[in-house]
Amino acid sequence: MNGPATGLRIVVADDERDMRQFFQELLPHMGHEVVAVAESGRQLVEACRQTRPDVVITDIKMPDMDGIDASAEINRVHAVPVMLVSAHAEGELLARSGAEYIMSYLVKPIKPADLQAAITLAVARFEQYQRVRDEAASLRQSLEDRKVIEQAKGIAMRRLSIGETEAYRRMRRLSSQHNWKLIDLAHRVLESETIFKSLEEVR
Repeated sequence: MNGPATGLRIVVADDERDMRQFFQELLPHMGHEVVAVAESGRQLVEACRQTRPDVVITDIKMPDMDGIDASAEINRVHAVPVMLVSAHAEGELLARSGAEYIMSYLVKPIKPADLQAAITLAVARFEQYQRVRDEAASLRQSLEDRKVIEQAKGIAMRRLSIGETEAYRRMRRLSSQHNWKLIDLAHRVLESETIFKSLEEVR
């Protein structure tokens, strides 16, 4: 990412009125929009459900649900980078803050320059994390598709009494003729095989 991140929609959560006011006054000066403010973990979850922000900045220790648990619940529904804020860099809290969507950790009192740097870093890290996750998901899907295609090819070889290369060629040719993806044809072959097996069992 080039330069500081600006123009972000941010939800802020802190049980201290002064900290909420600090963020509400400072973030717009940095070019961001504070779309919601929460005093507790439950309010934070609801605020994010309604606004779907670009970034969450939350205190850790809050009433009814702490910031780490609230962040986990938020990210189960909507992936968003989280910045944790705390008055103390406590070991137990730091250990719990290792979730992949938690991108930075700030200790109070917070300096404006540190806040902007942390926001920029959090957004850049999250974009990188999303790319890696998407690539991993794409790779997993490709492997799953390959398994299905191999199964379909085996069925074609057995039913048509042809070799592997010819079975694959015919599958490619048929999928092209019907403008199907090869994986869609493979699923059709597997479904047909299931039907044939059922027919063979009918007496």
